[in-house]
Amino acid sequence: MFRISEMYDLDHTVAKEYLEQFVFPWEALKGIKDLILELGAKLDPEEYDEVSEHVWVHKTAHVYPTAWLGAPCIIGPYTEVRHCAFVRGSALVGEHCVVGNSVELKNVILFDHVEVPHYNYVGDSILGYYAHMGAGSVTSNVKSDRLNVIVHDGDEHIETGLRKFGAMLGDHVEVGCNSVLNPGSVLGRESRVYPTSCVRGVVPERTIWHDDGHLTKIK
Repeated sequence: MFRISEMYDLDHTVAKEYLEQFVFPWEALKGIKDLILELGAKLDPEEYDEVSEHVWVHKTAHVYPTAWLGAPCIIGPYTEVRHCAFVRGSALVGEHCVVGNSVELKNVILFDHVEVPHYNYVGDSILGYYAHMGAGSVTSNVKSDRLNVIVHDGDEHIETGLRKFGAMLGDHVEVGCNSVLNPGSVLGRESRVYPTSCVRGVVPERTIWHDDGHLTKIK
């Protein structure tokens, strides 16, 4: 359930052709910077402003004056980047997204209609169509021992070869307030995370992660 084809509707991101090259979403993390530079060079100047070198913002997007956009990044149509947001770079943000106050993004793909609206850190991660992270929820993208991240799914352990890997959120995932998604977390389509949870490993699609790690299926 953690293949790209099982987690994402690729019609809702300009990274569609890029993501189609891979089986697992985390395989795409290393190339996000180059992808943005390639896409940005082809953007229609009638639709996008290059507000600084390698920073492209759609003319319908609203970037608040205190937000900081680092290169390279693309901010899609009708997206809001609110006060004090910090886009460190290598951020591909889709249409109708919300990047909220004091949110930090780094090396990410946000599909269309993603909301990270309040005090979120999202690093080395991919968030699917209509994914939503509640206030204060964050991705943790480096293990405390600094070793490569492994995806744990029950008795299966997948070596990723990545030292930095936050979380993969499928389409329509809901993450509760003040939750931590530990390195290598993979949340299947339409899964939910209770507030104040500490998530590790794979959460199957249409499953609720309770704050004690207990899982129940959504009926």
